[in-house]
Amino acid sequence: MSDKNASAPRLYDLYKREIRSKLKEEFSFKNEMQIPRLEKIVLNMGVGEAAADQKKLDAAVADMTLIAGQKAVKTRARKAIAGFKIREGLPIGCMVTLRGERMYEFLDRFINIAMPRIRDFRGLSSKKGFDGNGNYALGLKEQIIFPEIDYDKVDSVRGMDVIFVTSTKDNKEAHALLKAFNMPFTA
Repeated sequence: MSDKNASAPRLYDLYKREIRSKLKEEFSFKNEMQIPRLEKIVLNMGVGEAAADQKKLDAAVADMTLIAGQKAVKTRARKAIAGFKIREGLPIGCMVTLRGERMYEFLDRFINIAMPRIRDFRGLSSKKGFDGNGNYALGLKEQIIFPEIDYDKVDSVRGMDVIFVTSTKDNKEAHALLKAFNMPFTA
């Protein structure tokens, strides 16, 4: 992709070699640009304790940066909520948007290393998670499933959202694309 000497990420190579032709045949696309592709992966972590203690947010940003391999951005409250003691503009979470090589490298680590480490994991639901526009979202309860996170240095266990954004607007096509990447969907 960017460096001629370095090899492309494994899953990107798989997409170019096998998945594209398989999807083109399965959905009988006439044009190469109709074939669904993964556009970005968004990691989002809401840190409720950040309203009271900004150090918690800094720890979450550090964890997210390690997981994604890219600096996390702090997200701010859009509006004030008195019941939660949140003011408008107060940093309350963090997020990372992955594209290109980093996206495929994260997807590879996520499917092959992190997901098998989830406790009592029985697969992802094919029915829940798709938004009707070809995007798939899932929630994780623990950030410690990622090998980059040192369990002994974690101050508290935090969950996160992982959103897979595809170029298609159809859930069936997006499901076929993610399934081709060996995403462990259940029936």
